[in-house]
Amino acid sequence: MYLIGYDIGSSSVKACLLDALTGRVVASDFYPKTEMPIRAEHPGWAEQDPEMWWTNLKQVHQAVLQQAGIDGKQIKAIGISWQMHGLVLVDKQRQVLRPSIIWCDSRAVPYGEKAFEEIGKEKCLSQLLNSPGNFTAAKLAWVKANEPQVYEQIYKFMLPGDYIALKLCGETTTTPEALSEGIFWDFQKNALSEEIMHYFGFDRSFVPDLRPTFGYQGEVTALTASELGLKPGTPVCYRAGDQPNNALSLNVLNPGEVASTAGTSGVVYGVRDCLNFDPESRVNTFAHVNHTPEHPRLGTLLCINGTGILYAWLRKNFVSENTTYQEMNILAEQSIVGAQGITVIPFGNGAERMLQNLEPNCSIQGINFNIHGRADILRAAQEGIVFSFQYGMEIMQQMGMSLKTIRAGRSNLFLSPIFRQTLASTSGVMIELYETDGAAGAARGAGIGAGIYSSPDEAFSTLKRIQLVEPEHSKQIQYEEAYLHWKQQLQLNLQHLKSISE
Repeated sequence: MYLIGYDIGSSSVKACLLDALTGRVVASDFYPKTEMPIRAEHPGWAEQDPEMWWTNLKQVHQAVLQQAGIDGKQIKAIGISWQMHGLVLVDKQRQVLRPSIIWCDSRAVPYGEKAFEEIGKEKCLSQLLNSPGNFTAAKLAWVKANEPQVYEQIYKFMLPGDYIALKLCGETTTTPEALSEGIFWDFQKNALSEEIMHYFGFDRSFVPDLRPTFGYQGEVTALTASELGLKPGTPVCYRAGDQPNNALSLNVLNPGEVASTAGTSGVVYGVRDCLNFDPESRVNTFAHVNHTPEHPRLGTLLCINGTGILYAWLRKNFVSENTTYQEMNILAEQSIVGAQGITVIPFGNGAERMLQNLEPNCSIQGINFNIHGRADILRAAQEGIVFSFQYGMEIMQQMGMSLKTIRAGRSNLFLSPIFRQTLASTSGVMIELYETDGAAGAARGAGIGAGIYSSPDEAFSTLKRIQLVEPEHSKQIQYEEAYLHWKQQLQLNLQHLKSISE
């Protein structure tokens, strides 16, 4: 008996096949092997073709079946995770109307900010726990204003994972968690936000039917089952955005627990049990996967857009695409804490919510031609990413969140000893690393939703910590000084950006 989880990222689609009885991952893969393209017709735009996600899902699905050597009809339940905040639009024939406006696209910022002002900051924050910002609702407002010929054809709007569920099951459905991350959910009423729908003038019929995050969400159609080699009627039993799902994959479900990722973007995600928000809306609060009105579980999310994408950019343009990330990490270790005074501000991937939707772009400062080399710049890049994490974590602490331990999967930037040690030493927290990822979390979520596991405790009983990273106290002063220098440089950059925009 097997479970399968799909993780629809912006770089690749991952799949994980899990033996439901032993909890063992029997096969895991991703596709494509090179990063999926992101189309940017204008600065700040980012789009992907949803059909590309489905094509890559089919490829990686077959790959994990071949790795495991099993018949797909042995799969008992499916889970889906997806890149958050994207917008997918379909017509009555369930055909995609335009490319998806994905998470790092910042064109909708003015629409969200105007809504925040006109609906009222206090009302938005108390009901939505966020400003409409640059999330899915604001992206739909942009389409309404700028592409009326597309807007007129809309049958349903969806999040990226909802589209994958449509391809699997033939139905347009969504979940409260998805509507929450799209800023369509009223937490006071535990229902669709009539305030948002009315303000933007969205038709209520655009909203797909609701399904639970855990539980029956639809069955794989006969046509899709034949295409994927599944049994017709195989249920989809779990669906969540990538960061709530990543927290689930690390068994982060209870108040005070914290998860982190550092892929294309970087995230720190902490669970709380009360309706709380940042008054300046620099970090965001969404429904966690196990949220209910009776037992609130809210995920406070700090997102840094420019993390792994910065390191990928350096690999392509500064080192060599033939150089591996491991080789880059080894080279970076030749530098010292503080990178001999080089500062990298890593915000080069769109507007940063943590910076109140400012877009300072990436900058590398302090280079001395006589003493600095590639090692210093590579180390400064990793430190700059960590320092942006710390900057945001200080906001989370101001909200009353205690950060003592962070759980993460051993992947992406967490594979780098410099990144792990700098994060632990700058923040003063311990980092626990686990051998898991979003696709594995989605598979376990499917097992919970299908009732194969009686509880999350049973689902994650085989999840074992593989490494503990503690702060490097002997170099605490060096880390503190490097972070302070970075923070001062960031403030100068932001002051300059604000001055030229006035």
